[in-house]
Amino acid sequence: MSVPGQKDKYTPELRILVASLLCMLVILLWAKYFGPKPPVQTPQANHPGQTAPATPGSSAATASTTAGSKAAAAPTTTAAAATASVPVRSDSQERTITIENNLYQVEISNQGAVVKSWKLKKYLDDAKPPRVLDVVHAEASQQNGGWPFAVILDDEQLQNAANGGLYQVSSSASTPNAPADLEFAWSDGHLEVSKQFKLDHSYVVRVETSVKLNGSPIKAGLAWLGGFGDLTVSNPVPVQTVSTYYSEGGRITNYPHKKLENIDKWPPRLWQGGKDFVGIEDQYFTAAFLPPNGAAPGTLETRYWKAWHNVKVDEKDTPEPVPDVAVASFANPLALRVYVGPKDYDDLKKMNPPLHGLVNFGWLEFVADPLFHALKWLHGYIANWGWAIVVLTLLLNMLLFPLRISGYKTTLKMQRVAPEIKVIQDKYKKYSMRDPRKAEMNKEIMAIYSREGINPVGGCIPQLLQFPIWFGLYRALQGTIELRHAPWFGWIRDLSAKDPYYILPLLMGLSMYLVSKMTPMTATDPQQQAMMKIMPIGMAGMFMVIPYPSGLAVYILTSSVVGIVQQWYLNRTHPLPTPGKSARAKSGKKS
Repeated sequence: MSVPGQKDKYTPELRILVASLLCMLVILLWAKYFGPKPPVQTPQANHPGQTAPATPGSSAATASTTAGSKAAAAPTTTAAAATASVPVRSDSQERTITIENNLYQVEISNQGAVVKSWKLKKYLDDAKPPRVLDVVHAEASQQNGGWPFAVILDDEQLQNAANGGLYQVSSSASTPNAPADLEFAWSDGHLEVSKQFKLDHSYVVRVETSVKLNGSPIKAGLAWLGGFGDLTVSNPVPVQTVSTYYSEGGRITNYPHKKLENIDKWPPRLWQGGKDFVGIEDQYFTAAFLPPNGAAPGTLETRYWKAWHNVKVDEKDTPEPVPDVAVASFANPLALRVYVGPKDYDDLKKMNPPLHGLVNFGWLEFVADPLFHALKWLHGYIANWGWAIVVLTLLLNMLLFPLRISGYKTTLKMQRVAPEIKVIQDKYKKYSMRDPRKAEMNKEIMAIYSREGINPVGGCIPQLLQFPIWFGLYRALQGTIELRHAPWFGWIRDLSAKDPYYILPLLMGLSMYLVSKMTPMTATDPQQQAMMKIMPIGMAGMFMVIPYPSGLAVYILTSSVVGIVQQWYLNRTHPLPTPGKSARAKSGKKS
């Protein structure tokens, strides 16, 4: 009962809400325990499953064995019951069709109409002895049952059937020469799949994929499964250089295996749309899926994940990730251009859309790009890339020589006032760096520099300019296909790899040390002087421990040798001041 004069806390709205909830609860309980039961229906087995693209069967043999049973169990929906049956199309045995031109040799199996080998005839791998490079990883694909150009569907059973069926091939020849048009067709009476390959004399292959279920088109994607690239590289291990990627709005996003999730992490029916192109790459090669010519940008969809396979490490089976990527579009059938070949900067730039962003020069692209094209221009006149690097080094050092002269003159001025600076530093050395009186020391030193017209960093400018050149050239040498396996002379057989015998790093460190010994020291602190002497040793050690390209060591070695000659000339034409304390230093000491 409400107390007279007190406001009722149960408002009419709250009373109505509570009553409604109680009514709903009563209805639900009655329906569950006392209401009529719905008739039991036999579940339909042929609804397209939830889409995450599962890896096809454990092996090609398993896939082909189960294809018939899965096709026989292929479900029919109510709408499909009224549809006339699709004729069964299948070959009697597995066979391989090999297409070849002057750039590549491609082997396509009629079991799944997938690619079993893609050899780039102009490039060798790192095996000993070297072989023609095959960018398909047959062992990983065999373990996972997924090959390049496999179909990705929204139902795992249908997907396994499509990738395990024996397709009829339009060509009876086993080795047609490019240009060639091949059509692969297969049907189990419900699911029908066709793939058309058009190969010419370029690295671009045109592929059209059509998938129908009981006569009605369904969404289908095309994948590159089993990994990609040169399996014979040793440092780093191959999987460390492989990543999937997509371009959206002109920006390329890469996903190395550490960023990829397993296939079971993908939600059902998820495709990421709005992509300009999609692909997979290693350091020097790529397989890029592009829309047809004339298509609007952002029309592709993608998904990317990693599978696993076992590799031998110290005689033990060790799981290793296998990056996979798939592409789809709104169009049906799915029409694509697929570039499988080297990441040649100029050739990729001519593509539509341009793909030259795959040659990653890093954040110093504004330095690496001009250096690479200058080196490429020189290579047009000098057949050997190593000697082209030597000539480029000579040209750059000649351009920087005026700055070296200016820096040397600054060094001489700083040496003349060094005793005076030393007196000031000794006067304030008893104070800590946080002591305000240290600021007075800096003011006195800067006053001397101003009086003598000295720029304190002027002597460091030539050395500072060398660092971005080193980093830019490092990116240009490491990431461009032109330098891969490019020899110089003698033991240097690959300018993009490290010196196997560490001769170049040792010569480089020795020459840098000689330059430092010939160059006047501006630092008066013994620790700074020792550090300047140790730096060449540290640089040589870095080139021995880290697999820096030997082409970069050629540049630094040549630059140091030129520096020795230039420094000898400067020391002869501009002799060093006579050691001793200046008059100002003495007067400063008396004061």
